[in-house]
Amino acid sequence: MSEAVLLRQFEEKAQQIRAECDHLLAERFKCTESVGRLKADAGMPPADPDREAYQIDRLRRLAETSGLNPRFAEKVLELIIGEVIRNHRSISRRA
Repeated sequence: MSEAVLLRQFEEKAQQIRAECDHLLAERFKCTESVGRLKADAGMPPADPDREAYQIDRLRRLAETSGLNPRFAEKVLELIIGEVIRNHRSISRRA
């Protein structure tokens, strides 16, 4: 098999994985939007620092066992958590 064919196969696989990640993130944000509504209705704060710390620690361990750079994985999760908190604050203001 030629290098060009292999390259195309790897690129297609990477694109497929990217699409799957996008779909998973969309599903995750649908869930966290529901969490935000429940928190707002219950008068709970948008952020939960203990849960966030637990998630980061858990992700770091998962990253290490799967061969992913733990710092990179942590940065991605921090970005996601930040967006979730912004969404929860927005939901809370509207409630």
